[in-house]
Amino acid sequence: MNSISFETVQPVAALETLVESFWILTNETDGQKPAIVLPDGRLDVSFHFDDRQYLGLHGLETRPSQVEIGPRFRMFCISFRPLAAEYLFKSYLPLQPDGVTLLPIDFFNTDIGQFEDLRQFASLLTDVLLARITADIDPRKKRLFDLIYDSHGAMSVAELADQSGWSSRQINRYYQDTFGLSLKTYCNVLRFRSSFGHIKAGKLFPEENYTDQSHFIREIRKYAGVIPKELARNREDRFIQFSTLPPA
Repeated sequence: MNSISFETVQPVAALETLVESFWILTNETDGQKPAIVLPDGRLDVSFHFDDRQYLGLHGLETRPSQVEIGPRFRMFCISFRPLAAEYLFKSYLPLQPDGVTLLPIDFFNTDIGQFEDLRQFASLLTDVLLARITADIDPRKKRLFDLIYDSHGAMSVAELADQSGWSSRQINRYYQDTFGLSLKTYCNVLRFRSSFGHIKAGKLFPEENYTDQSHFIREIRKYAGVIPKELARNREDRFIQFSTLPPA
């Protein structure tokens, strides 16, 4: 990523069901870094330290977004698995796909200006989250998300319903009421996330359950804005998928 530094910390075992990672993105240079951020099927809360300090809750992304990473930029972030939505952000449901909801500055009961490094950030927020999660995780929903992740979004709604013990109608309503999109759309995003790793490695043919090459190209263009060949070329590292970035 040249001028951009990315570091990540994995959650403790007790948070793995709801948290995917804690991370920090920094630009230590005096120049702007244009980038295209790709969907990866996670909910993010970003901590901003500008003159107007704020927390942003990012809904599930379904399209690429162009951003400018400013000079001397620093952003701490927590990436949540979607299951965290109803246990941590219930008051804000349904979350807006491709949108950002502002959270109260004291949402995590901590001063966002006190973070010095990623380890401290992860440690402080881990304590807050462990204290905040008081309800038991619904085993059907945990099973549902485990199936979705393990299959990279390849299973049909009917298969997921059958193996999770939840009806297709209930699952689809849950997704619409919680994330503002369909389960099928979310599964397609996860399949794209998995495919991006293959494309970066130069594999320009479908490794996941796409119908054929044409279907593969259409789906990649839908979520990246370009065909697989251009995505693999990734000139100037402008395409970023945070879940697949190598840590510094």
